[in-house]
Amino acid sequence: MLELPSLSSETLWAILEERMTDQMVNALLWHYLGYRYDQAEQRWDTSQVSTVWLEAYPEPPNFIDSRPATIKLTRSIPPEHKQLLKEELGFPGYRVDQLNPRRTRRATAVNWFLHYLKEHPESA
Repeated sequence: MLELPSLSSETLWAILEERMTDQMVNALLWHYLGYRYDQAEQRWDTSQVSTVWLEAYPEPPNFIDSRPATIKLTRSIPPEHKQLLKEELGFPGYRVDQLNPRRTRRATAVNWFLHYLKEHPESA
């Protein structure tokens, strides 16, 4: 299993600036959503995953490749936390010539992490 970095500003910027692998971004999302891989059993332990996620994704989705999973992630962010990329990180967004699905899904992941940290400040 990968060793996961903390959800620091440095980590979040590494995601936005594509200095972190897609695999690591997914692993972080899976971890904070409650998915844990049980090496001994060779299967996912989903006992910590909310039923909302578990019903749609009994195994963790690849958020970077899956539009539906990313849409679900976006919809799980309350309206008051939708602008945290700008408010907390000062992220101006990508220029039109920089936009692609992979980058926008990474930005969604970072916004979800920021929302998670607002809801769970002890995780910072």
